[in-house]
Amino acid sequence: MDKTHLTGTPFATLGLDPRLLQGLHAAGFEYCTPIQAETLPLLLAGQDVAGQAQTGTGKTAAFVLAACERLLRRAGRAEHPPRAIVIAPTRELAIQIHQDAVTLGRLTGIRMGLVYGGIDYEKQRDMLLSGVDLLVGTPGRLIDYFKQRALDLCAIEVAVIDEADRMFDLGFIRDLRYLLRRMPKPEERLSMLFSATLSCRVHELAYEHMNNPQMVAIEPDKVTVDNVSQRLYHVESREKLSVLWNLLRALPEPRTLIFVNTKRAAEYITERLSRTGLEARLVSGDVPQREREQLISRFGKGDLPFLVATDVAARGLHIPDVTHVFNYDLPQNAEDYVHRIGRTARAGASGQAISLACEEFVYSLAEIEAYIGDKIRVLPVTEDLLVPPPTPAGARRSHRRRHRHAA
Repeated sequence: MDKTHLTGTPFATLGLDPRLLQGLHAAGFEYCTPIQAETLPLLLAGQDVAGQAQTGTGKTAAFVLAACERLLRRAGRAEHPPRAIVIAPTRELAIQIHQDAVTLGRLTGIRMGLVYGGIDYEKQRDMLLSGVDLLVGTPGRLIDYFKQRALDLCAIEVAVIDEADRMFDLGFIRDLRYLLRRMPKPEERLSMLFSATLSCRVHELAYEHMNNPQMVAIEPDKVTVDNVSQRLYHVESREKLSVLWNLLRALPEPRTLIFVNTKRAAEYITERLSRTGLEARLVSGDVPQREREQLISRFGKGDLPFLVATDVAARGLHIPDVTHVFNYDLPQNAEDYVHRIGRTARAGASGQAISLACEEFVYSLAEIEAYIGDKIRVLPVTEDLLVPPPTPAGARRSHRRRHRHAA
């Protein structure tokens, strides 16, 4: 892995608890990334921080370390746990944060908890009632347990809001404010807010619910990672599947995310690729949570080469060694483009982002290029890319039957 994304600041010089340093060493971390080097000294000194950095640059480790250090310095378990809470906008992000917290804090004795919707309601409730020190959760499930009196927020010493701009995008801001108003006053806790983008509305949220937060922005004018090689093909809609199929089958040992704009397109792409022998699976909001977790786990381990996703997976997925991101559909929002391609080239690695611009979605290209401040390299669509994927005979007969029925 490329180490040029790191600073010269070792974690060992920050005054972290030896147990956290052992966790960092076991995970292979010795030096800080820029966002960690800038925010951790402030947080360890008790300063609230609102941090902005590119996706995949170590924001999670920064707030997990700061939260754990705070709890360790203030030894003793609260009468009404939890003592620290991390609020994330999506289930996938909450799961990843919890995994990272368990990894980094495994020697500390801090009890880690995780709550999110769609699965294990009673199991999660029992975990809360048995006691937890650091809790990671999504807004809806946290509010549900709070109203059921399974969760008490009166002893919160550390509050973290991750992907704050996404909270607005997904309509969670009222839920977020509901939770924050039921915690101790901002001056009585350490608060952190992290995001890939800090808009005016996020600044307003920070000043409303934090104690004189220090704003830390790492390369705010550079919204995409240098190590992502970006390419684009101009294609007709009817050619997109052929181009995608030919590009995918040429990849050696791929671990590839394919993003589409609609669930219907995602289902179509997954089915067609699978019929050609390319093992692809679909992740969308309609896939049951347990199945979604299993698919993401298989993909992360390299057992599944292609994952087709709607934008439910565009943020919050930290999957190592993703080699390629394909935009089968150009996203209609420039920020979504940045978050999609940010799934590759994480933690200093390199990756490729390939987009197919058809007549339906090409209109967002100008906005995307203006947002990233660069022109995406355009490659020619050669004849070999237009070779159509094979269609099994059974599939052709099924298609004709569906066509006659629709007529």
